[in-house]
Amino acid sequence: MSGSRRDFLKVSGLVAAGLFATPGVALADPWDGVAEILQRIKPPTFPDKEFAVTAYGGKGDGSTDNTAAFRKAIEACNAAGGGRVVVRGGVFLTGGITLLSNVNLVVEKGATIRFQTDPKKYLPIVPTRWQGIECLNYRSLLYANGATNIALTGGGTLDGQGQTWKPWGGGGSDWTLLQKWGAGNTPVAQRKLGEGHKLRPNMIQFVECANILISGVTIERPPMWSVHPVKSRNITVSGITVNSRGGGGNNDGVDPECCTDVHIVGCTFNTGDDCIAIKSGRDVDGRRVNMPSQNIVIEDCTFVFSNRGAICVGSEASGGARNVFARNCKVNPANTADQLWYVLFLKTGNHRGGVIDGVHLRNITGNKLTKSPLFITMNYSSSGPGPVMNPVVRNITIDRVTVAGTKEYAVEIDGLAASKVRDVVVSNCTFMSVARGGNKLTNTENVTFPNTRINGKPV
Repeated sequence: MSGSRRDFLKVSGLVAAGLFATPGVALADPWDGVAEILQRIKPPTFPDKEFAVTAYGGKGDGSTDNTAAFRKAIEACNAAGGGRVVVRGGVFLTGGITLLSNVNLVVEKGATIRFQTDPKKYLPIVPTRWQGIECLNYRSLLYANGATNIALTGGGTLDGQGQTWKPWGGGGSDWTLLQKWGAGNTPVAQRKLGEGHKLRPNMIQFVECANILISGVTIERPPMWSVHPVKSRNITVSGITVNSRGGGGNNDGVDPECCTDVHIVGCTFNTGDDCIAIKSGRDVDGRRVNMPSQNIVIEDCTFVFSNRGAICVGSEASGGARNVFARNCKVNPANTADQLWYVLFLKTGNHRGGVIDGVHLRNITGNKLTKSPLFITMNYSSSGPGPVMNPVVRNITIDRVTVAGTKEYAVEIDGLAASKVRDVVVSNCTFMSVARGGNKLTNTENVTFPNTRINGKPV
């Protein structure tokens, strides 16, 4: 292990917590480590100083360009040692916003930040990731890089007007070019996109930041992924509502990528794609960075709609993922058919590589799912150029999950002959109204079902 990686692990608290274990050796009860993870995750606090955007020329009339007012207020707050930049009363139209250290951007109930639709408002290009590959591209609508102690709080709304970005689709030839750069190890500084290219920005992206809080806000119509912390640590996402349908497409909810110590709690997801997706880079480029997402706790969340999964790992997980926990969540509580596909969607492929070691679900309910509620696949077909690199998937525990209705199987695991999915325990679970009446297991090893019933019968 390099010195830099060892230092990162020490900073993250993994060594002290005993969670950086020997690969392939599971803890006796993985949930024993959750309390210590949560004890380490401490939301930032801020000085009791207010910097109202209106004091810097801002107007909530829905038509004034407030880009300069946001920049001035944030810079003043940062220069004063930190505090709250407050948005209250009205609709504040703006271009890109960049948060600085020790700044809490407070969007009060009744206030809306509405982001402009002109792509030039999100220039100059900045270091970012696009679907797991590093590049220089449009900044996210709300962006930070290298900041410490930052927050987005309040009861207000952020509107990305993402439908105006939808014609850009999946990026076309620009996405093909970026994949080629990643596979060929083109220096990141040369991977310049932005103006003249069509890779949509994320709504909120914090890169290489520490001590992050996102709380209470409603996020609507993002151009792409909604909340995307990258290579960051000590992150709390609490009580937010994500309404990403109607945005630019591929509208995930919260996607921590290469992040350590993350707490996602009490959030509501109504998304056009994955609700929560744990990521760590894509294929060759993800393995080059080689930074896992780890020590992630998801709890007390409600998943209203997704045409994919509620809790997802991948598909961009080439840096690996470990110690991912989800508990006390509700999937499709309205009990309306065809609202969600999966409770757990773990997806990777034979070009990804990476080790997914330790994903644990407990006390989760689901209703009327479109696909198999627990779906693990190593044949997810979205890889670009690059060599075959089989991933590793192991140590998955599913406990006290109750699902009432699915059009497919209860548990579906689709491993590789060259790399089987190993050590999966589905315990104390109940699956009712399972259309195909059982499980479908391909290329697996040591998958057990203690005290689990499907359509009233023990497995």
